[in-house]
This record gives sequence, C-alpha cells and structure tokens, in this order.
Amino acid sequence: MKLLIHGGFFSEFSQSNEIKLAKQQAMERIAKSAFEFLKTHTALETVVYAVEQLEDDPLFNAGIGSQIQSDGIIRMSASLMDGNSKKFSGVINIQKVKNPIRVAEHLMKVDDRVLGGEGANGYAAVNGFDSFSTEIPERRAEYERKLASLGTGTVGCIALDSNGKLAAATSTGGKGFEIPGRISDSATVAGNYANADCAVSCTGVGEDIVSAAVASKIVTRVTDGFSIEESFGRTFNELAEFDGFAGAIGLDKSGNMFWQESHPKIVFAAFDGEEFTVFQ
Repeated sequence: MKLLIHGGFFSEFSQSNEIKLAKQQAMERIAKSAFEFLKTHTALETVVYAVEQLEDDPLFNAGIGSQIQSDGIIRMSASLMDGNSKKFSGVINIQKVKNPIRVAEHLMKVDDRVLGGEGANGYAAVNGFDSFSTEIPERRAEYERKLASLGTGTVGCIALDSNGKLAAATSTGGKGFEIPGRISDSATVAGNYANADCAVSCTGVGEDIVSAAVASKIVTRVTDGFSIEESFGRTFNELAEFDGFAGAIGLDKSGNMFWQESHPKIVFAAFDGEEFTVFQ
C-alpha cells in the first residue's frame, strides 16, 4: 500500500516560511490520515477521502478557499478515475458545493459521468449536496486587489491499495480571474488518469497540462513498458518544448512512486506506512 498527495505549487516569492511550514504540516497530517484510511478501504475510496480533506483546508486552492473568477464567482472542477474499472467521472465549473470530489464520486454511479456548469450544479442539488459557499475573506481580498498572479493550486491524491488496485483524484478552485467558462485540466484525463498499471495527478497551468496530455501520457508510457521515471522524463521533456508549467505525482502497480515539476516547487507528500516524504 502506498499513497501520494499534492497541493499545488509553493512560491518562494509570494508565500512566507510560515505558510510553507503550515503546508508541510497539513500535507503530513492528511497523508498519514489517508494512509490509515487506505488500510481498510479501496484506493478509489481513499483518493476521494484524501482530496476531500485537501478541499476542506483553506491553505489549498480547492473547495474551501477556491480562487475567484473574473466575474466574481467561484467555479470549481474535480475528477476521479478508477484504475481497475477504467471509469472516469468529473464535474467542471461547479458552484456552491463544499466538496466537488464527492459529486464526482457520486457520478461514478451513472452513465453520464462528466457534467459541467448548470448541469453539474443541478445534479448536485437534486442528489442531496447542500448549497455551500467556499469563499473565504482572503480570496475575496485578493480578487478586490486584482492580483496579477497565477493560481496554481490544484490538489490531488493517488493510491495503491492492498489488493493492488490504483486510483487517482484531482480537484481545483481554478487559477483566479479567469474568463468564466474556462476549463482546466483537473477534470480531464490530461490532469487526472489511472489504469491498472499507473495513476497520475497533475497541478500547474491547466492549458499547458492539456497541451502536453501529461497524466494520460505518463500512464500510457508505463503501460507500454517504460519505467515510471522514464515515463515522467519523456513527458516532461515534451512539456519543456514550450516551457510548460506543471507538476505531477505518479504511482505504478509495483509501488514505485515518482514526482516531477517543470518549475519549482510542487507541494507534495508521500507515505507508505513507514517512510514519509514531504516537499522542502
């Protein structure tokens, strides 16, 4: 059993050492809590559990504390993929739910498994998800000041359970100040992908991740026989051709873990029940 999580990027230029320490502590708490959960649950259940905790922490740009778009509204996206069944589900630009990853999980039960905008909002409402504002004062203050910065704060989790099954989950609050209706990578196979051989979750600039098809390429390369390290290397070399901004965490069916970033530094943690690794 192994598990990795990520919480977007950390900027040495715009974030303090106090924030860095807080994120390191949060990543350790959530990774270890999710691993305990993994001991008695499937990989699919565990990645949802972990991402829900990340969505509930205002340190990260997903769920609580999501970025505000250019029209003053928060729209979130999240997706889930079961490496065993090959099912993918997701919500794009959903509003007023506390945990978009839980709506994505619910969609696993139906045929139309990826919903966007009003369709996603309506589905959540009729299926028992309470209306909930994920806005926090800090995000509103940022919006009012019209900060000119990228919000590369996606969160995600990948897990390998005791039965050798893999799953991946990713959630984002967007990059901030984007055009309403923008679609990022988080609810696509470019940003969140898993099969029986490998699971990958990405963070960074959604357009770059989609252009390089990062998650799906890494997983496909592992499936085709490349090592996870080589699969990451080849994919990130392609990303570098246009100076793409991305980070990713990966886990293969043998328990090999890998992570890589095109620009420093991705916020991540890895735990296998004994050894804990966190970004520095």
